[in-house]
Amino acid sequence: MTDISNFQITKKWPAKNPDHIQFYSLPTPNGIKVSATLEEVGLPYEAHLVNFGTNDQKSPEFVSLNPNGKIPAMIDPDGPGGKPIGLFETGAMMIYLAEKSGKLLSSDPATKYETLQWLMWQMGGLGPMFGQFGFFHKFVGDKCEHPFPVERYRDESIRLLGVLDGHLKSRKYMVADEYSIADIAIWPWISTMTGFYDAADIVGMDNFKAVNDWHARCLDRPASQAAPNIPPRD
Repeated sequence: MTDISNFQITKKWPAKNPDHIQFYSLPTPNGIKVSATLEEVGLPYEAHLVNFGTNDQKSPEFVSLNPNGKIPAMIDPDGPGGKPIGLFETGAMMIYLAEKSGKLLSSDPATKYETLQWLMWQMGGLGPMFGQFGFFHKFVGDKCEHPFPVERYRDESIRLLGVLDGHLKSRKYMVADEYSIADIAIWPWISTMTGFYDAADIVGMDNFKAVNDWHARCLDRPASQAAPNIPPRD
């Protein structure tokens, strides 16, 4: 059995099954991206709750694995060459899991890189813009008297939804009509816009039929239904 005790994070979150992937997260959109990937690929894993209420993500143990202090992070005890590997950043984790399992990322080079470009689009555009809009819309309120921040991120969110809708009008899924890590990267953020942020009307979600139809297909998957509850909140 591979020893992962050298990872300081295991002192705060002990592994019950140290031969399984250790997943440290909270069911935010970024956490759900990786939990949904784990559920889809079927690799054995153990989920540990990182509690934002007690700033677990800033604890020395968590930061020892992810110096950026953001969820999620993970350890694979059976990494490259059979040696443990620790990973952070959702895109890196999703690519790793897809390549290890042989699922959710095509082996055809052209299809693979088309998938990766949409994954990067989510990471560099959709996620950050939705996150900033959601923050100003839901949490700032009267603390910021100037309308510019919420308008700026609202308008960019609407623009990105238009890009996504145009891409999906002739497709079942993001790339090659096959469900992939590109789909998994995006749909949790659509769910958050319409759910937690309560902003469907503000961004005009009804105007993006292709996005809504695709989102429903993604949510119909058993892994997608399980992921928002992994790990369970206290």
